[in-house]
Amino acid sequence: MPSLCRACLTLTETGTARCPACRSPRIVSHPELADLSIAHMDCDAFYASVEKRDNPELRDRAVIVGGGTRGVVSTCCYIARISGVRSAMPMFQALKLCPQAVVVKPRMAAYAETSRAIRAMMEDLTPAIEPLSLDEAFMDLTGTARLHGAPPAVMLARLLRRMETELGISGSVGLSHNKFLAKIASDLDKPRGFSVIGRAETEAFLETRPVRIIWGVGTAMQAALERAGIRTIADLRRWDRGDLMARFGQMGGRLYDLARGEDRRRVNRDEKVKSISKETTFDADISDADLLDGHLWRLAEQVADRAKAKGLAGRTVVLKLKRGDFSGISRRHALPGATQTADRIYREAAALLMPERGRAPFRLIGVGIADLCPAREADREGDLLDPDAGRRAKAEAATDAIRARFGRDAIIKGRALR
Repeated sequence: MPSLCRACLTLTETGTARCPACRSPRIVSHPELADLSIAHMDCDAFYASVEKRDNPELRDRAVIVGGGTRGVVSTCCYIARISGVRSAMPMFQALKLCPQAVVVKPRMAAYAETSRAIRAMMEDLTPAIEPLSLDEAFMDLTGTARLHGAPPAVMLARLLRRMETELGISGSVGLSHNKFLAKIASDLDKPRGFSVIGRAETEAFLETRPVRIIWGVGTAMQAALERAGIRTIADLRRWDRGDLMARFGQMGGRLYDLARGEDRRRVNRDEKVKSISKETTFDADISDADLLDGHLWRLAEQVADRAKAKGLAGRTVVLKLKRGDFSGISRRHALPGATQTADRIYREAAALLMPERGRAPFRLIGVGIADLCPAREADREGDLLDPDAGRRAKAEAATDAIRARFGRDAIIKGRALR
């Protein structure tokens, strides 16, 4: 039975409870350990982990990253999760469950910087990387054993160790023979997990699992499956492909395959990000034009920061609003050329907001860019209707450089204080 010590990276052929080299109990044993090469790496409570790393006073505290009392939880640390706090939970509910929690506003620039460092470490292992978000990605390490002189399992354990020692961020890895199973495996033993699902055990492993374990089965699809008497993978396997497709369309064929652990999707390095957006939910509904303008500017800055971190720009600016009765408003404006500057995103979003102000108060406002393209195509054209646009773009670039050197608070726009 191949066994890998995650502490010292010793690989042995005899299953053991402790590493024969360093006596660590952090052992991963599996018959196919040295043969599998499709992995999913997911950082553990990423935003909260970055906050704890950058502020040691938070290390032993329950930390929630998110908005105000009417916002939602972006993520939370594992101490908060013990109390029942979960991502996407309304903030007021999270604070009822964990009133002692420290609430921290998201710092996307810090998260993006750490994400880039993790991505660079992944690039040392394989070029076949498919990011899903700032804190998780698929990797295909097929054929890399000869290059690295070690099987993929060893290199993945080395990646996790580098992340902890060099960046202060922990992660969990799932290793299997396809993307579907690798993603499931990465969730089996968080935090700091390393789980393996081999070919031989695939069908037995899935047999008793609930259908919600299938990637893409959300609340609505789960309810539809339950109405058909399908609650577990075993229930799903009793249907033939034709009947599933007749009832659930193309999703039925996908369910048929995944219930048997079959996933032919490749790790796609060129998977495109479709949009970049940021929104905020207010503690109280807002009508005040100056307050709305201040929020709009801060959101535009955060979207611009994300775009710059990813080397992307957008050809369309998107505004999202939600009223107190939860009715939504969405507006889009196509630009003559792509942009990634906060100034341009803000001005276009403000123009979209202007005719909607009569529908205030609002409980949520969001800003985004879509129709993305590489940053090299951004902000190249002049604007005949706004001759000062070029000057403001240069000023923003200078501001970015100063903030990169002296910190984000080195320069603050007046409208950001509203």
